[in-house]
Amino acid sequence: MVLRPETRIEDYIQDHPDLVGFLIQHNLPCVVCGEPFWGTLAELADQKGWDENRLMDLISDFNKLLP
Repeated sequence: MVLRPETRIEDYIQDHPDLVGFLIQHNLPCVVCGEPFWGTLAELADQKGWDENRLMDLISDFNKLLP
């Protein structure tokens, strides 16, 4: 499954738990103080003040890591 802006984080992490660490490394944590963020990747990025270009760059980088 390819990561997209509308991807629900909780659904994607079930198959790709490495996404959590990847997001943390890129300053977009989906778990803060033990509380997960459940929603889409776009919603998380918006909450953190990211613009669409930055989000699409992150998605592209992550998808390149997929087998």
